[in-house]
Amino acid sequence: MAHQSTDLTTNLVNVGQSNLSGDKRALYLKLFSGEMFKGFQHNAIARDMVMKRTLKNGKSLQFIYTGRTTAEYHTPGNAILGNSDGAPPVAEKTITVDDLLISSAFVYDLDETLSHYDLRSEISRKIGYALAEKYDRLIFRAIARGARSASPVSATNFVEPGGTQIRVGASTNESDAFSSSALVAAFYDAAAAMDEKGISGDGRVAVLNPRQYYELIQAVGSNGLVNRDSQGTALQGGNGIIEIAGIKIYKSMNIPFLGKYGTKFGGTTGQTSPGNTGSFIGPALEDASGATTGINNDYGTASEFGAVSAGLIFQREAAGCVEAIGPQVQVTSGDVSVIYQGDVILGRLAMGADYLNPAAAVELYVGASAPSTF
Repeated sequence: MAHQSTDLTTNLVNVGQSNLSGDKRALYLKLFSGEMFKGFQHNAIARDMVMKRTLKNGKSLQFIYTGRTTAEYHTPGNAILGNSDGAPPVAEKTITVDDLLISSAFVYDLDETLSHYDLRSEISRKIGYALAEKYDRLIFRAIARGARSASPVSATNFVEPGGTQIRVGASTNESDAFSSSALVAAFYDAAAAMDEKGISGDGRVAVLNPRQYYELIQAVGSNGLVNRDSQGTALQGGNGIIEIAGIKIYKSMNIPFLGKYGTKFGGTTGQTSPGNTGSFIGPALEDASGATTGINNDYGTASEFGAVSAGLIFQREAAGCVEAIGPQVQVTSGDVSVIYQGDVILGRLAMGADYLNPAAAVELYVGASAPSTF
């Protein structure tokens, strides 16, 4: 039995630990873990879209990025000691793990006894949602930052291409972000830009907000969508079923969109709020620079992002993600549960992200001026 303590954070046991205290506890842990992972995997889409590595020791990982080199003719009798221009140039990007990210809830035994539903499963699932939301937002912010940046590789006569920003539509109205024809034109422009910059066609994806995605599939017969092999619920799902110019399209409420996350109503958007949206629909972007508590990378401040970003198109080399602790569930036990007559269910992870190859990142925007570099 765990020792007695008045600290609610002690006696936390990791899921997967072998010394579980009883069959009931083992069952609880399995249940919490399954529901949390289900919630996380259902909502987190960015994890498999970028270069992800697991950190086993230390606080950071280095990603190497090499520029291009040239071919030259050999002169008989000359030693071959590498190209005379010293190519290829190399740049290194260090991605540091941010502080531990947690989401937790206290479950009072009496509330659970009196309820007519499985309270702990529902809480575990919502914890997974919360972790997934933060995970995706940080990665998408890193990609947007990369789209506004020059290449980290810069050498004489070997300047590598940087990120791309593409205007959607031709007016100054935010409603251009929801125009299916304007979006399709932007997709082909983005595909051409990545082709020109030598970015692989493998692993190209786009992330739009739900209303943008549904505008596209409503006009599926006339707006240039290709490779649409699925119908019904699969088509509505926004999980890469449809493509434009070989770019698989996903939808998410976690992309920076017109100064908010995921959606914006009113103004010149042409979009009417459905009403009663609550506190978590379309929140303003928060500051997430390296000066922000818990942040060890730079995801930019709200003012740096501005209010014209309207979608992301990228290839997996655009950003890197480092995980020191993958999504995990912990729960209190023993004397702590007795003292407080309940349990803390805790979900946690430790990760960090940053852009790698700016040429693989494209930011869509509306209005006359592209968002500035930061």
